[in-house]
Amino acid sequence: MQTTLHPVSREDALELAAQSPLSDLLTAATEIRSQGKGNVITFSKKVFIPLTTLCRDYCSYCTFRKDPGQPGAHFMTPDEVLELAERARQAGCKEALFSLGDQPEKIFPEAREFLRTQGFSRTLDYVAAMSELVLEKTGLLPHANPGVMDRAALVRLKDSNASVGLMLENVSPRLMRDGLPHAKAPDKVPALRLRTIEEAGKLPIAFTTGILIGIGETMEERIDSLFAIRTLHEKYGHIQEVIIQNFRAKPEIPMAAHPEPSLEDMLRTIALARLILGPRMNVQAPPNLSYDDFPRLLEAGINDWGGISPVTKDFINPEAAWPQIARLKAETESRGFVLRERLALYPEFLPQEKFLSPSVRAKVRLLALAGGYAM
Repeated sequence: MQTTLHPVSREDALELAAQSPLSDLLTAATEIRSQGKGNVITFSKKVFIPLTTLCRDYCSYCTFRKDPGQPGAHFMTPDEVLELAERARQAGCKEALFSLGDQPEKIFPEAREFLRTQGFSRTLDYVAAMSELVLEKTGLLPHANPGVMDRAALVRLKDSNASVGLMLENVSPRLMRDGLPHAKAPDKVPALRLRTIEEAGKLPIAFTTGILIGIGETMEERIDSLFAIRTLHEKYGHIQEVIIQNFRAKPEIPMAAHPEPSLEDMLRTIALARLILGPRMNVQAPPNLSYDDFPRLLEAGINDWGGISPVTKDFINPEAAWPQIARLKAETESRGFVLRERLALYPEFLPQEKFLSPSVRAKVRLLALAGGYAM
């Protein structure tokens, strides 16, 4: 298979997915990664701040979300947020990842009451305020991942966030049909998520997105999702990272008996993502979701391990512990790569003034080396 700096077409991708041996795809993907990224693999040392587990969506694969009254249902107070962020700062973290449910105030009076006591009417405004608090008090760089966002929310988040995220998951509305994973998830309408990503491009905000595989989608739908992401990035140049995340079954979810994607399926999808997105895109796969097989993800063309926390677990996948950074380094470097710590904003975005507010840029200068990596 001939590799080139020019990304493949949709027709090429469909043909490669259906006909190419996995070994050929892996070879092509790693060659393309090398053209754009050399031998550097990155990660971010982060703290996971689960601002609220309340959520109006009922995705069939999620254990993070809770209803009021359920064990683990919680809104973090400003004091709780600040205490966790300060503990992370002392542990050497530089990124504060805010994860939370989508717009719980739309259906839960308990969410509305909590927000009222804090002086807010929207969770989106509360996460912006907590981002501002963490940035100012600790110097950690916020990366908010609050679900679907309108332009007003994105404008405010840009003031305090180094980057913002929203997983596209999949571009197919078919997954919202009865019996499928997004049937009871109004914020998973693909058009709404695409609109959020596009608004971030217009502002502009450095953006993280990605796809979730193994939830009942077809390979064609995965490929169409990757092309939707590529199209938006070609228009705005703001997508800093694309995550390929694999579904993991858990006993307490409606999809507990749903088969997980195999490692081969994961490798094939990552390789196709690299071929579609090209040599310069940052492609990530979470190492904790592949357990002891995680070093093999390097064979498929990733160049980033995502956020690794020495302080908190992965609240979205609490059963899957992050590898220790020492092991991540050993496994990465034993395969001929160099592991570098990055910030919540990728190095190539740092010189572009348009992506950072003055307050965020001032904090970035205290954390970044000359080449844009973390100190």
